[in-house]
Amino acid sequence: MQFRPLHDRVVVRRLEEGEKTKGGIIIPETAKEKPQEGEVVAVGPGARDEKGQVQPLEVKAGDRILFGKWSGTEVKIDGEDLLIMKESDILGILEGTSSAKQAA
Repeated sequence: MQFRPLHDRVVVRRLEEGEKTKGGIIIPETAKEKPQEGEVVAVGPGARDEKGQVQPLEVKAGDRILFGKWSGTEVKIDGEDLLIMKESDILGILEGTSSAKQAA
């Protein structure tokens, strides 16, 4: 099934946090918080301004983002847990994270 969000909505896949802390302590499943980092899966065409023109979104599919703890609505699409949120719920785009993690 294909899913296309409408207006200024974005579909996000949460990125899972590690099971251990940097000190090597294993975190049990019940103590984990839901991650506030995700990957954009799909974006809508954009919101309309007062003149009726579509304003495109700044995020695009594949972007890694940060969002608020209570942002979005959880949905299950094709058996995968995803979030649908407005672009205004996104706090920022993480740039250059893949090369930074490889260097560490």
